[in-house]
Amino acid sequence: MSTKHHRPGDALFTHKTPRVVAARRLTRRSERSAAGRFLAEGAQAVREALRYGRVHELFVTEAAAQRHTELVADAPSVSMINDRAAELLSETVSPQGIVAVCDTVTVDLSAALTGRPRLVAVLVNIADPGNAGTVLRVADAAGADAVIFAGSCVDVHNGKCVRASTGSLFHLPVVAEPDVHRVLDACVAAGLTTVAAHGYAEADLTTAEQLDGPTAWLFGNEAHGLPEDVLARAEHAVRVPLYGKAESLNLATAAAVCLYTTAVRHRS
Repeated sequence: MSTKHHRPGDALFTHKTPRVVAARRLTRRSERSAAGRFLAEGAQAVREALRYGRVHELFVTEAAAQRHTELVADAPSVSMINDRAAELLSETVSPQGIVAVCDTVTVDLSAALTGRPRLVAVLVNIADPGNAGTVLRVADAAGADAVIFAGSCVDVHNGKCVRASTGSLFHLPVVAEPDVHRVLDACVAAGLTTVAAHGYAEADLTTAEQLDGPTAWLFGNEAHGLPEDVLARAEHAVRVPLYGKAESLNLATAAAVCLYTTAVRHRS
């Protein structure tokens, strides 16, 4: 059933409709991996998915379809759903009533680092999907060439991560590679200097000259930081200077400061 041929009185898809049931399974990581598809919820995510990704189907409520006529017009297949179906496809408290089924976006490590990358963000064992999505958004805004999820990381296609990225996961190459040392080897082979963001490093952002060239920033787990073996392999370690009384910065904020510092240096 498509809105392009929808007639008044046509029944809306419900939470029991097989296509809705199948789409709802994509809220689980194992199902996303098996299907090679995920859900992008909200107007901004759907807009970027239609522009830069591959959308198979758009589920939309009547109210959302009236608000976002341009998205409905651009979608290859549109299925109208009732509010209950929208609630079950959503992973938010207040569903926006518009969800796209998309192909997963991750690419191979070698493909992401082809050419001459200048700025790459490597997230090692990151666990929080909100942080992951925010770093994706920051990396995109800073003009990074790729974002690499290394080690045991949250799934980039997690609903909260997708929402936090506000569509940025469709804009730049994203890699999921469980072998952290393979990532480090590939970064070095691509001509990138590996720089660990480390709160106890001697060098800080204001004096670190090694940030002037092609850089792969390494960011660690929110609670535990970077593993010792990764710190040992990083060519440099740099800290964000803290001038006030804050004990530390959270991961996403620290990543924003580090990535933008390097981006500004590259452009100056």
